[in-house]
Amino acid sequence: MKAMLLAAGLGTRLRPLTDDRPKALVEVGGRALLEITLARLRAFGIHDVIVNVHHFADKVISFLRERKNFGMRIEVSREDVLLDTGGGLKKAGWFFLEHSDSPGQEKDEPFLLHNVDVVSTIDLQRMVQFHKDSQALATLAVHHRDSRRQLLFDEQLQLCGRRAGRQAEPETVRAAQKNDALAFSGIHVISPRLLTLMKEEGIFSIIDTYLRLAGSGERILAFQADDYYWRDLGKPADLQQAARDLEQGVFSA
Repeated sequence: MKAMLLAAGLGTRLRPLTDDRPKALVEVGGRALLEITLARLRAFGIHDVIVNVHHFADKVISFLRERKNFGMRIEVSREDVLLDTGGGLKKAGWFFLEHSDSPGQEKDEPFLLHNVDVVSTIDLQRMVQFHKDSQALATLAVHHRDSRRQLLFDEQLQLCGRRAGRQAEPETVRAAQKNDALAFSGIHVISPRLLTLMKEEGIFSIIDTYLRLAGSGERILAFQADDYYWRDLGKPADLQQAARDLEQGVFSA
């Protein structure tokens, strides 16, 4: 199994920590976020990873080179212009399509897409198995939590819309008698067939792609992760809390 780490963002909410480094190299408990996430992927059995870079890109590349890629195969997808999640994945799509016809290579083996600035104890093995059993095109780890941006899922856990802003009217792409508003965690399991269906170009959010495809009948599913620890590390206060959680053994790094 392969993975992509989304690490190209400017990290503006983490300033001044990101004035001289990318957010991927901001530390929790003395370890860079990039290292923490790579260690988690490696523990899950993933050794082939592509990382997109933009802000202080050379520092990320040097960090990986100096540590001999942590014993993993790590490719870098450099973005001269930030491409957002969808554009970034599309640019790096070759990584997941290579050798797809090689003997012993499962043709539709899913891959993981993971934000570098989230930490969690989400059971990735269980999430991947759920994705496979459900024959989903994409599976998104989601939580019941307060968020300005929420995705809407029906009773079969299929994506049917989104709401941007607490008071905003929902945007629906599939009819549903009842929907549940859930916050996305930044962790996806994706079947490579998605890459052939991405018609959007340039800079675009992968959520736009998901909504378009859900509207056409593709299975974009929710993996409910309320029982697991999860934290977005977008602000200095979040880093401080994560450091305390790490010290208390709430999650490992």
